[in-house]
Amino acid sequence: MTTQPLPEHPDFLWRNPEPRSSYDVVIVGAGGHGLATAYYLAKNHGITNVAVLEKGWLAGGNMARNTTIIRSNYLLDESAAMYEHALGLWERLPEELEYDFLFSQRGVLNLAHTLQDVREGVRRVGANRLNGVDAQWLTPDEVAEVCPILNVSPDTRYPVLGATFQPRAGIAKHDHVAWALARRADELGVDLIQGCEVTGFVKDGDRVVGVETSRGRILAGRVGLAAAGHSSVLAEMAGFRLPVQSHPLQALVSELHEPVHPTVVMSNHVHVYVSQAHKGELVMGAGVDAYNGYGQRGSFHVIEHQMAAAVELFPVFARAHVLRTWGGIVDVTPDASPIIGATPVENLYVNCGWGTGGFKATPAAGWTFAHTIATGEPHPLNTPFALERFTTGALIDEHGAAAVAH
Repeated sequence: MTTQPLPEHPDFLWRNPEPRSSYDVVIVGAGGHGLATAYYLAKNHGITNVAVLEKGWLAGGNMARNTTIIRSNYLLDESAAMYEHALGLWERLPEELEYDFLFSQRGVLNLAHTLQDVREGVRRVGANRLNGVDAQWLTPDEVAEVCPILNVSPDTRYPVLGATFQPRAGIAKHDHVAWALARRADELGVDLIQGCEVTGFVKDGDRVVGVETSRGRILAGRVGLAAAGHSSVLAEMAGFRLPVQSHPLQALVSELHEPVHPTVVMSNHVHVYVSQAHKGELVMGAGVDAYNGYGQRGSFHVIEHQMAAAVELFPVFARAHVLRTWGGIVDVTPDASPIIGATPVENLYVNCGWGTGGFKATPAAGWTFAHTIATGEPHPLNTPFALERFTTGALIDEHGAAAVAH
């Protein structure tokens, strides 16, 4: 059943208008990336005749189904530049958007449990520093100082041999981020249209000139896809294929607790990442399900392994109760890096393939995608992430940075 638009009300953060017959730009997907793209189209490029179409409700997809971690300590130059730009924008956005979305720079620890982990961690710290990214290598004793509840005993199955640490990293409240971007985009004249599913594309020869939707045809000068795990489905409708596979990614939260966890801890080897939300829930993520799919429910076997890993690292969590579990649909490319740029179809642009790094990239993804749509040319930051790299071989392999599925 198609969701009907909400009535306009002075207390709402944004309008819920009826779709017009045409726009300069149509963005498909009202998650963080779609909203950020619309905001920067208006703010940076003065393009306000924009519609953001969402088949469900605003920010009801991956934006509501992630674990809110923000960091920029990626290994490769191209990735570090993109995520560091994002982190710089995160640091300014609460004041710029006049909205407190609880951005908390509490730092992120990436644990090392093997000698190979140590070698990779030390290498990444060096690469980060060369790229101007704040990064430190910590000994086990220093790790314990940053996170006292972490088990750094040498008697564990996988002892902590050290960790990388990025002090400026942290978390933010995901739905508040979406509301902040939506409110400001709406104030700049962008139409945010919920309950409007794209069912096809309107073409003039090899050019896209609009979209078919559950609420009628909408013409557009340019169309941008920001639909995460469903990007490949939309691409098929438009007549081309994306090198993207979609998988459910598992996560859970506990009941509320008093503040006990001061930072964010990620462990590739034991395979879990843990933070504590502002309200007090322990937020835990793990890996993707092995199969391709679009399910948004928890898979028990993955959840069981991630809880066992969390208790191994944090014995204090052993008696915590699980409150709820969920799955998000992550879109993964062969090199674990995103695709941002033009498609083989004229006037159609795509922003996808972020895998598990989408939330942390939100402002930079919107900034660069807006530039690409507005000018028809890639921004220097997203030039390396073009679709053509899968035919030229200029891949950006970040599997190591995303090994814990985040």
